[in-house]
Amino acid sequence: MKQTCLYNKHVALGAQMSPFAGFDMPIQYSNITAEHQAVRQRCGVFDVSHMGEVTVKGQDAERYVQHIFTNDVSNIPDGKILYGMMCYDNGGTVDDLLVYKMATNDFFLVINAANIDKDWAWMQQQAKGFDIDLQNRSDGYGQIAVQGPEAEKAVEEVLGIGCKELAFYTCKVLGDMIISRTGYTGEDGFEIYASHADINRYWDKLIADGVQPCGLGCRDTLRFEVGLPLYGDELSEDISPIMAGLGIFVKLDKPGFIGREALLKQKTEGVARRIVGIELHDKAIPRHGYTVLNTEGEPIGEVTTGYHTISSDKSVCMALVDTPYAKLGTDLQIQIRKKTFPGTVVKKIFYDKHYKH
Repeated sequence: MKQTCLYNKHVALGAQMSPFAGFDMPIQYSNITAEHQAVRQRCGVFDVSHMGEVTVKGQDAERYVQHIFTNDVSNIPDGKILYGMMCYDNGGTVDDLLVYKMATNDFFLVINAANIDKDWAWMQQQAKGFDIDLQNRSDGYGQIAVQGPEAEKAVEEVLGIGCKELAFYTCKVLGDMIISRTGYTGEDGFEIYASHADINRYWDKLIADGVQPCGLGCRDTLRFEVGLPLYGDELSEDISPIMAGLGIFVKLDKPGFIGREALLKQKTEGVARRIVGIELHDKAIPRHGYTVLNTEGEPIGEVTTGYHTISSDKSVCMALVDTPYAKLGTDLQIQIRKKTFPGTVVKKIFYDKHYKH
């Protein structure tokens, strides 16, 4: 099993460690609720060094990124970041990712840890015929994410720089370090990509300054509450961006990209299943894979992610259901062990985002 450059720090802090995407990762340090609330109310820091980084450079770099990416990078300024997906020809999702435009024909792609090997093989396969230098830089970077309403202050103190001018979904380069302002929690937040040694230094300073170390447990509860997808749950090779309700990140009017025809067909003709939010009328907790039933007790879908939310004290889930049952206000049931619990289709965002604008 792989270890990130901060592994020894986690062990020293007494973190509960568990396998995730081939890495031994911290799930929690104190408890998930306390770490979740620290991010919502103050500030938390996550080790996300397991994420993958790929660079695309060369005279065809933009054309290549346009070819594999659902969003449109053609007219964005240097330093801008876009979210989107890479798709198969049938519209299924290879991965969701962030694309950083560093300069003309110079892009930095951030991919999911569990998909690094698969994504890299797929990207190399698609690179034929393009004049580019494609590099998998995943082993060279450490990465931490600082999230919460006090994140700007914490990052400024650690790095000794001003961050106020760094707008949401933009980045800047400081020597060998990249700092960006995105996040996966619904709060203001920053990502720092740097050498393993520098990431260790920044981590130590943040912890010494009182920033809460946070594990993957609350990373999932935080992203879920604000309706952000996790690959393998709300997106997969069988769940397209259109099915996931992420069509805003699929620019069908740009020149052809992989999966465009299939996604255009889905957009115009509709899809058989959709990701929805469901709120239960009870305190029971729906989990990934639990069956969703209609009011007659017939299976019509399955839960992708479910929790009793920490911020709103409700039992809610996201689920992939047959499209006739995806309308807001539709009554459904969820099979939890041997019992069924009634619920209603609601919006997928269970907590308001507080991004920096």
